Amino acid sequence: MDVYAANMDRCPVYASFFGAMGCACAIVFTVMGASYGTAKSSGAIFSSGIIRPDRLMQNTLCAIMAQILSIYGLVTSVIISGNLVEKMALHTAFLQLGAGLAVGLCGLAAGFSIGVVGDAGVRASTQQPRLYIGMVLILIFAEVLGLYGVIVSILMLTRSTLGVTDCPY
Repeated sequence: MDVYAANMDRCPVYASFFGAMGCACAIVFTVMGASYGTAKSSGAIFSSGIIRPDRLMQNTLCAIMAQILSIYGLVTSVIISGNLVEKMALHTAFLQLGAGLAVGLCGLAAGFSIGVVGDAGVRASTQQPRLYIGMVLILIFAEVLGLYGVIVSILMLTRSTLGVTDCPY
């Protein structure tokens, strides 16, 4: 096998597609999780606002925490897109795909969790205000799921170009 054929195996023309898919997965899945968390908890916020309008702003914490998940996806997408080039090693592209999927799917799961906890927590804390602190703690636990994904994705992205030689063509 000659050197050109070996480079074609290591740096195929379609490699950048996988990096672009990682970029897309990062933002799409985290935004889907954030939108679900916001929509699910916002229904409870407004229906509970009828009973206790004085607690409306306090209960918006759920929707705010859900939106933080989309920032995680945005950060990862910006990092991946900054490293996308036409000719890239397949190793780098697969790690970019993995990083995008890691943050995206963790953000999706965290968004679902925040939505369910926010819905139940806002309704419960409206009837019994002492439950608010418990709801906030559980929301933090749900948010950390998305933070785990962004940490793993950043670790994968920092390792994606280490020890990888550039494509010669």
